[in-house]
Amino acid sequence: MYFVGEKLCQCCDIRGKIDRTCQRGEPLECGSVVRLQHMVTSKNLHSHHFSSPLSGNQEVSAFGDKNGEGDTGDNWTLVCGGDYWERDTDFRLKHVDTEMWLSMSGHTYGRPIHGQMEIVGSSHPDSASYWRTKEGVYVKPSDETKLNSKSDVDHDEL
Repeated sequence: MYFVGEKLCQCCDIRGKIDRTCQRGEPLECGSVVRLQHMVTSKNLHSHHFSSPLSGNQEVSAFGDKNGEGDTGDNWTLVCGGDYWERDTDFRLKHVDTEMWLSMSGHTYGRPIHGQMEIVGSSHPDSASYWRTKEGVYVKPSDETKLNSKSDVDHDEL
């Protein structure tokens, strides 16, 4: 995941919700509840019932301890068009606790990183709430995962 206005990759590791593990290489079904953990800070993409500083929408922040453990405010529902989330396809993230959609507000920060877009929770899904994975490490599912999969989709990202 890249943040607008930055040159550094802000990569996230996709994890299962707090009480469920997500096996590496396991296809993610649309409708799954996931956490996105920043790979450098181990903080999770998080939201709660607070207003964001620029637009007044719901605030989205980074949360969790040094091991990446947070709370239910880190859980997001993966909303996509098919049975499974696939690279280079549009998807949305809906916050489980507040039912808000991860969106860009259209506002940018002046500091600390000039030009960085404000990311918020929005009450309505619109064009600003679509996301797409473009870069990252995609793990080929194991043969066991393929056999247990509900779909005969063959992933060959690696």
